[in-house]
Amino acid sequence: MQVWAIFWHIRTLTDQPIAISGVGLARILPVIFFSLVSGVVADSYNRRTIIFITQSGAAVLALILGLLTLIGRINIWYIYLLTAIQAVVMAFDGPARAALIPNLVPVDDLANAFSLNSIAFQAGSVLGPALSGFVIAASGQAAVYIINAVSYIAVIVALILIGDVPQKVELHASGVSSQSIREGIRFIIGKPIIFSSMILDFIATFFASANTLMPFVANDVLHVNVVAYGWLSAAQSVGAVIAGVVISQVHQVRKQGPLFLVAVLIFGLATAVFGAATSFVVAWSALAVTGAADAVSTIIRNTIRQLQTPDEMRGRMTSINQIFFNGGPQLGEFEAGAVAQLFGTPFAIISGGIGCMVGLGLVILKWPRIWKYNGDEPMLAGVGAG
Repeated sequence: MQVWAIFWHIRTLTDQPIAISGVGLARILPVIFFSLVSGVVADSYNRRTIIFITQSGAAVLALILGLLTLIGRINIWYIYLLTAIQAVVMAFDGPARAALIPNLVPVDDLANAFSLNSIAFQAGSVLGPALSGFVIAASGQAAVYIINAVSYIAVIVALILIGDVPQKVELHASGVSSQSIREGIRFIIGKPIIFSSMILDFIATFFASANTLMPFVANDVLHVNVVAYGWLSAAQSVGAVIAGVVISQVHQVRKQGPLFLVAVLIFGLATAVFGAATSFVVAWSALAVTGAADAVSTIIRNTIRQLQTPDEMRGRMTSINQIFFNGGPQLGEFEAGAVAQLFGTPFAIISGGIGCMVGLGLVILKWPRIWKYNGDEPMLAGVGAG
């Protein structure tokens, strides 16, 4: 709810698309500065405790955003600042969260676990944007942020119910050091299948990141209200849930490399169709397809990376991936806002979809091995669950 509410909030404060770019910068700079450190933290300290701290911090930030909006003291710069602080929190949350999943389930069930995790996340992403439109229309902008803050109670309770989770590391042994960071970087560079998937992830999300332009599409292209904007924002998650359900029922996903690459191709094509759409139905359908393709891509690449990474290195691998995973869309938001400012919103989205497909071709030429990856190659991951 909060992510899409912030986009709408900024649109109500200004009609300049370039303002959206500030959100992207506020999100990516903390990731660049803190991700390498956060990965070492996730490998050196208790991951469940880290998540407990970060989720509590996110709740407090949402509450502050809601209260400032409620008393009428909010402005764009406060939104940027609070978004940046939350990005710092999430920079430490992401590696610990992703590295925790393989500690909870057996290796054979990891792909299904990521599918179910995607379903859970995307189901919330379906309800959140849709509800944000209704809540803003009925109760005002501040209500979205306050509801989000209260919702973190469920997350904290879930963390308590999980109990202790074993990690295949000696906690606090190595601590945070430049040597530990360098070890993580060397590991990624030495694994072409992991490194190439990260590069492709960055390219695809950089060029085809159209989410922050959604309020401008809704207002200026499709001419719909805030409730319809909420449903439009939920379209990608609807597609993602459907794709996640399908993959979660497949016992062993094979031909993972080709499946991953085809999903990225469809993602780029559907993005271009969305940019060219002038009807709500076509736009919504194209976004649903992008969501389904992105879900397939996410599940496959997460499975590849986790299975090809030993447990004691998993936090660092995830933190480096976080730079690519978050850097692509956040820098893409800046790029999309700047291009939309100069050439218009439809051009920014269509050209982004085309750029995604061109980038895909270049990655395949550079790392053809990714096309041959099947999913039954030797695994390095040591998973804590029995």
